[in-house]
Amino acid sequence: MSRELTLRIYSAIVMILVVLVATWFGGVAFRILAAVIGLLVYYEWSKMTRLAEHNMRGHAFGWFSMVLIALNLVFGAADLNVPLFAGLVVTAALPSLFGRWSWWQAGGIFYSGLSAISLSAIRGEDTLGLVAMLFVFIIVWSTDILAYFVGRAIGGPKLAPRISPGKTWSGAIGGTVAGVIGGIGVALMHFQDVGVWIPVVALALSVSSQIGDLFESFIKRRFGVKDSSKLIPGHGGVMDRVDGLVFACFAAFFLAIGFSAGGGGSVVSLGAFLFGL
Repeated sequence: MSRELTLRIYSAIVMILVVLVATWFGGVAFRILAAVIGLLVYYEWSKMTRLAEHNMRGHAFGWFSMVLIALNLVFGAADLNVPLFAGLVVTAALPSLFGRWSWWQAGGIFYSGLSAISLSAIRGEDTLGLVAMLFVFIIVWSTDILAYFVGRAIGGPKLAPRISPGKTWSGAIGGTVAGVIGGIGVALMHFQDVGVWIPVVALALSVSSQIGDLFESFIKRRFGVKDSSKLIPGHGGVMDRVDGLVFACFAAFFLAIGFSAGGGGSVVSLGAFLFGL
């Protein structure tokens, strides 16, 4: 076994254990994990897009904003997710609108901050949050794994050849089917009956995860980098591992906000939203 493959295996085991343990315990443990992911994603985004080279003040402001978001997630109340998101939008947009900073700066704050906020919001504090987080994990992992194997086995037309030449429509469809089946499976393991809403949400999250993968591929191609960083031995960077996951979390978060706004409620438990309880 090569040294690189050994590193990949060991790194994968450590990552899976850390994520699953934090997910199981929830609360502060998972909020710390979400905050760390957000900070590391911003670090990689800023390195790839070379923010410090173009505007050091903007780069410093981005770090200040991300640290504030992380501290609010870890030490703030569990129902601060939507107010934090509103503050994130303002924080990301205003400097670029009035300070003549690059929109890559705004995009980095928004993408990284929302990664942390949406992850924390989905896990929440209750048992339904645990089920919701596992629901998202299984959809994303099933989509990613089956898209790879189905794409290699069947091949066919490319999905987005200018962005990611290796991805095919057959793989995208196979991954989506697997993601929907995986999501339904998780729901049925915890509830005796699931409505039509579950496969619809699973479909939306599966498609979103693939869009997230393509989005990161676009950024890397745009700035001529192979990996988002070398933080994870044998795997590249954090963004390389969570690109699909965070976009699926974005989709779940926005669906919950829209559903709650339409019903006049508040987004406190995304688990309750996902499973209609």
